[in-house]
Amino acid sequence: MSQINLIVADMDRTVAFYRVLGLDIEDPPGSPHVAVTFANGFSVEFDVSSSVEHWDAGWSRATGGNAVLGLQLDSAELVDQVFAALVAAGHRAHQRPFDAFWGGRYAIVDDPDGHPVGLMGPIDDARKHWPPVPPPS
Repeated sequence: MSQINLIVADMDRTVAFYRVLGLDIEDPPGSPHVAVTFANGFSVEFDVSSSVEHWDAGWSRATGGNAVLGLQLDSAELVDQVFAALVAAGHRAHQRPFDAFWGGRYAIVDDPDGHPVGLMGPIDDARKHWPPVPPPS
């Protein structure tokens, strides 16, 4: 796999969200398309909905399926910090941080368009725990 494209409603809000996650995104004033390419060649690309028809003539604005974008963080503490920063900025808490059954500190925050983004710390057997903690009300 070489890339993932996310259709977004508000490019500025999307860029702000993913910058909190550490993505190095150039300032895209008014741009309908923004791409972030990682050292391994994989890219995450954002397109405003009005530009999708330029590269997908069959796009119907329908949604289907579900995926969680995963972001590996350097520490369990960073999972909590990034989660708190995103929720404080008004983003939806999908799954608050908890020590997961596989041993990683884990949380999910929805990006501005509702794409769930998983935040995971390093695997540590001492952190294995079940069940997940419900999101805040």
